[in-house]
Amino acid sequence: MILNTGARTDTVQYFTPWLMKRFEEGYVLTRNPLFPNKVTRYELTPDTVDCVEFCSKNYRPILPELHRITSRFNTHFQYTITAYGKDIEPGVPDIDESIETLYKLEKQVGRQRICWRYDPVLLTAKYTTDTHIRTFEYMSGRLAGHIDRCIFSFVEMYRKVGRNMPELIPMTDGDKEILAENLGAIAAKHGIYIQTCGTNGDYSRYGIHPSGCMTLEMLGKANGTEFRDLKHKGQREGCHCIESRDIGAYDTCLNGCRYCYANQSPQKARDNYRLHDPDSPLLLGRLKDTDIVQQGVQRSFRTDRP
Repeated sequence: MILNTGARTDTVQYFTPWLMKRFEEGYVLTRNPLFPNKVTRYELTPDTVDCVEFCSKNYRPILPELHRITSRFNTHFQYTITAYGKDIEPGVPDIDESIETLYKLEKQVGRQRICWRYDPVLLTAKYTTDTHIRTFEYMSGRLAGHIDRCIFSFVEMYRKVGRNMPELIPMTDGDKEILAENLGAIAAKHGIYIQTCGTNGDYSRYGIHPSGCMTLEMLGKANGTEFRDLKHKGQREGCHCIESRDIGAYDTCLNGCRYCYANQSPQKARDNYRLHDPDSPLLLGRLKDTDIVQQGVQRSFRTDRP
């Protein structure tokens, strides 16, 4: 089983004590987003978890304790650093601080386990194609040699994204071509392998590879582990990622990113955060008498396991 800690919320930045306790106690509970009274239990042991996938915009809180996980489990890290400031990502450190934290993460886990995520790429009157090109050039210069690859995607125009960001400018195919051509050229200049994820369209002519942000090939290469070549469905259109089990919860991230897919609104996330108990096996609240707990299926993708 691939364990995902950060697709629904930035667990590392806001829930590190809880996460570390879950690994210490060796199990976690997670609610079904569609049927809240259904709870799944997953064992968090090296023989049941093939790889722990992290995704965060700030790894600083977990760095002092991260070795307790990396010493026992295969791991992979996605670090999102974008061009946006506090007007778009109010709870996220600035670019230079984020890059310095990535350097510290690299010293602990090695560049081969780190993917730099530059996404979602969106346009406003302030964040134009020229702004993205300039910023991506600067960041690539500082991150080259410290990451395994760069992954980017264009913003998904979900209804709640438009509601939370009325200043968002719809991206045309022409905009995407300009951005893809320049990002591809900049990545090539700095020797950075660049790919898309969850983005329809072929940009291979610009040196951009279509892939997923979490494939068995990537996880295996990062950890020196072989995985079976298994067929699987992507998580959404244009996605090539391997299936994983997410232990987070929607509407809990305090980063306040206005383009967020996982939060309905910043206020709802703040309200839910008050329900967090670091000692509970659930990210939010505790088990109720009406909850139905079932053991999760944890099949292995590794070739050396049945």
